[in-house]
Amino acid sequence: MKKRLIVSILALMLSTVFCSSAFAAPVKRGDYFITVLTGPSSGIYFPIGGAFSTFIGSLGYKTSATATGATAENINALNTGQGEMAIAMSDAVIQAVQSFGAYEGKKPATNLRAMMGLWPNYCQLVTTADSGIKKFEDLKGKRVGVGAPNSGVEVNARMMFEAHGMTYKDCRVDYLSYGEAIDQMKNGLCDAAFVTSGLGNATIRELGVTKKIAFVPIEGEARKKLIEKYPFYIEAVIPAATYGTETDTQTAAVMNIMLVDNKLPDDVVYDLLENIYSPKGLEAIGASHSAAKANIKLDTAVRGIAGTAVPFHPGAEKFYKEKGLLK
Repeated sequence: MKKRLIVSILALMLSTVFCSSAFAAPVKRGDYFITVLTGPSSGIYFPIGGAFSTFIGSLGYKTSATATGATAENINALNTGQGEMAIAMSDAVIQAVQSFGAYEGKKPATNLRAMMGLWPNYCQLVTTADSGIKKFEDLKGKRVGVGAPNSGVEVNARMMFEAHGMTYKDCRVDYLSYGEAIDQMKNGLCDAAFVTSGLGNATIRELGVTKKIAFVPIEGEARKKLIEKYPFYIEAVIPAATYGTETDTQTAAVMNIMLVDNKLPDDVVYDLLENIYSPKGLEAIGASHSAAKANIKLDTAVRGIAGTAVPFHPGAEKFYKEKGLLK
């Protein structure tokens, strides 16, 4: 009787341990189809999103990766039930959730839940060494490409101006995509351009073939105000070696994040994260692109998301609390 009691207590203890760190029953992975919404086939979202899909498939889930127009299309698709996972820039997600900026006047996007942080998009305010622009205030009176209207780049530009106590009225603003703006810079028709992307941007490199490029720093009190008001921004540095500039440049960055549909079961999201952050998962996804290899890791999983208006999926919240990343 005593022996039987000890065995029962041990079984109860083991059950408690397993239930506290994971969900009670294993996920029936084959019952779920997970569509990963990525981006254009020529961009960074596509290979990384594809790697997520391939790895998820290797776990036994039914899955596919879909090429899209990136953040805006992904937000709309996920919010209307046209996918289960999607890559997007966190600032645009927050605007969609709170109906401001590019989503002013639209209904809040209620289906979006954060799953994990991915890699940062750097705010690269590029100019040329002969433009005379050394600091943000030097943009006054200059011709500045701020991005296509209401694009992610243009929304970032607007916030940068606000943080520096300036408006578009202080400059001669052109609503050009950064590719178009940099083409204008090559021809001497534009003085500076906002580029929000990963480091090593191809269009900036092309500018460096014919011009000596320089970057306008986002730093000091202005950056502090920016991050305090819009906590999806993080401090960042553009290393001099990236484009061959004379010095490193202080700036801000916005995290790309993986979203999930709020209808995806909690245990599925937990299971996905547990495997994605395993050595095997990180190796598989990191092999897709240098940005993924350098930035997708557990210790930065909640960076640029925690403290913002974007809610974590309950399955993700449980996972990160167990890892000590969320309170």
